[in-house]
Amino acid sequence: MTTATRVAPACAAPLAAPGELDGIYRKILKRLIPFLMVLWVLAWIDRVNIGFVKLTMLDDLKWSEAIYGLGAGIFFLGYFFFEVPSNLLLQKIGAKKTIMRITIGWGLTSIAMMFVTTPGMFYFLRFLLGVFEAGFYPGIILYLTYWFPDQRRAKAFGLFMSASALAGVIGGPLAGTIMTTLNGVNGWQGWQWVFLLEGIPSVIAGVVTWFYLTDKPSQAAWLTQRERTLVQADLERDQRALGHREHSLLASLKDGRIWLLILVFFCIIAANSSLTFYGPTLVKEVGFTSPAAVGWIMSVAYLFGAAGMILNGAHSDRHQEARLHCGLAAALGAASLLAMALLLPLGALPTLVALTLAIVGTMSAIPVFWQMPNRVLAGSAAAGGLALINSVANLAGFGAPYMLGLIKTSTGSLTTGLYVVAAVEICATALILAFVPRLSRAPLPAAQPAH
Repeated sequence: MTTATRVAPACAAPLAAPGELDGIYRKILKRLIPFLMVLWVLAWIDRVNIGFVKLTMLDDLKWSEAIYGLGAGIFFLGYFFFEVPSNLLLQKIGAKKTIMRITIGWGLTSIAMMFVTTPGMFYFLRFLLGVFEAGFYPGIILYLTYWFPDQRRAKAFGLFMSASALAGVIGGPLAGTIMTTLNGVNGWQGWQWVFLLEGIPSVIAGVVTWFYLTDKPSQAAWLTQRERTLVQADLERDQRALGHREHSLLASLKDGRIWLLILVFFCIIAANSSLTFYGPTLVKEVGFTSPAAVGWIMSVAYLFGAAGMILNGAHSDRHQEARLHCGLAAALGAASLLAMALLLPLGALPTLVALTLAIVGTMSAIPVFWQMPNRVLAGSAAAGGLALINSVANLAGFGAPYMLGLIKTSTGSLTTGLYVVAAVEICATALILAFVPRLSRAPLPAAQPAH
């Protein structure tokens, strides 16, 4: 027997038994996704609770809708300037340190919002909230690529991102109840209590992140050695199956596909942020004036949104198709926004049905969208490219609420603004169908012993 023959078995990766990898990935999913969802729920609540507190905050501080719209949107300027550096830092120092820093920072900033008295303070703290949260969302997208191969990611993305819809389910009733029951306690307004009580859990969660998260599968003490080896071999096979992808961030900036994806996501985010920051206002306009009632109605709408995200992501995984799953979901969002603008004068029920369908469509498009850049980028290009797509596209999150606020202030109605947002959203579907190619992957090779 030769030396090579004797050494080979010692360095070979074991072959997975039928169904074994499915069990390992279920284990990883159960370990990571619930905790990441909790973090995203906290981040989303701290980001969008301004949409609920405005129901009384604007009257208390004598502010206009335009001031609110600018403050709501300026959050995304912090995203724009700091998201790419944050994601590159995550790749360098790991997810655990990065996510801990982000979570504690946004929690403290949210608490500080309770002391806002002037528009200038409002704008500064909303910008600072964006600075701290920058990198969290694309950072988690990048982080999940370290744990799941391409054909399993849409489900993981869908579950994680559905937390934003679940945050709507939780956040609306929570903010409404706090504003109603604690208004005047300790001399503070109800909206001040919302910022305080919803910021504290984020600070605590940031500390927990340090002890709970694991950066990569090779460091996971909660996996057996065999499980770690099988996952690593599977991820390497997946990398080979995807073929050549751009690894250089600077080179990826010259790739027209990246800028096309930025434009697509810009259109999706324009609708998503409009519904996020003005959904409660629309509910109030059709006759529901109680903050608690508004919260519960938005909760039901976001419950359907969460279901849409999970189901669309799972269906995308099952059929290995992201392009149509994203484009058709965006089309549903656009059609529903248009219907909402037309139905707003006709009464509460049709408007609320259209609002719910708009939330389902726009939110269901988001998790499967992220399959597209992940199939053309890798390495530093993935870390920076994902953040670049999210940060530039999220400028729509600045522009759309500001535009709606200006229109609401000048006309007293959101109808014209909804027409504009619907037109922007349908552009996402048009761009996807006309210009995004059918991204395919090479046949997945059979598991081979790794040397």
